[in-house]
Formats: sequence, structure tokens, C-alpha cells
Amino acid sequence: MKQSEIKDLSAAELQEKLNQTKKVYADLKMAHAISPIENPLQIRSVRRTVARLATELTKRELQ
Repeated sequence: MKQSEIKDLSAAELQEKLNQTKKVYADLKMAHAISPIENPLQIRSVRRTVARLATELTKRELQ
């Protein structure tokens, strides 16, 4: 998810998307721990998306 897409979301949508993305990240990590997944770089991508969403949410709370 790109930063421009994240900025267009409302605070409630950000929170919902963050929860969904964290679940996907946890599932990917678990799947990779059991047996190597086909594309391990996907884990990094999802982790960075979680960080982007959390950063935008925190930024809005401080304003």
C-alpha cells in the first residue's frame, strides 16, 4: 500500500486496515516458521505497510 493511498483513508479505515494487515503479517510469519513460504520478501513488504499505517495513525492523533 502506497503512502498516497494511506493518506486518503479516514482514521477509522486506517485502524481497520492496520488490524487486518497485522493479522496478515502474523499469519505470514507463522507460515514461514512452519515451512518456508514461496516469497519471503512478502513478509518485509507487509511489515513496512504495518509501519506506514501505524505512523499515519499516530501522526493524525497528534494533530
